[in-house]
Amino acid sequence: MEIKILGSGCANCEKLEAATREAAANLGVEAQFEKVSDFAEIMAFGVMTTPALVVDGEVKVAGRVPAVADIEKFLAGGAATSGGCSCGGCC
Repeated sequence: MEIKILGSGCANCEKLEAATREAAANLGVEAQFEKVSDFAEIMAFGVMTTPALVVDGEVKVAGRVPAVADIEKFLAGGAATSGGCSCGGCC
């Protein structure tokens, strides 16, 4: 699994990476992590607010740090939303 953390390296970017690493460990998922701080590359994903989480090329969340349990759903494929919503259906 390829996981990208998009952002400038701010505190929330670090929190998102830590929470995502925790979620991957909880699930026993092997993942390659990459930090992306180049704004052109971030915008290529259509992300306008950071931090953002990209899993296997798909933006799962942007502009916030979700709970570890929510990230586990993203990694397990249980939630296919993007943006700030984690309802699983309205986006």
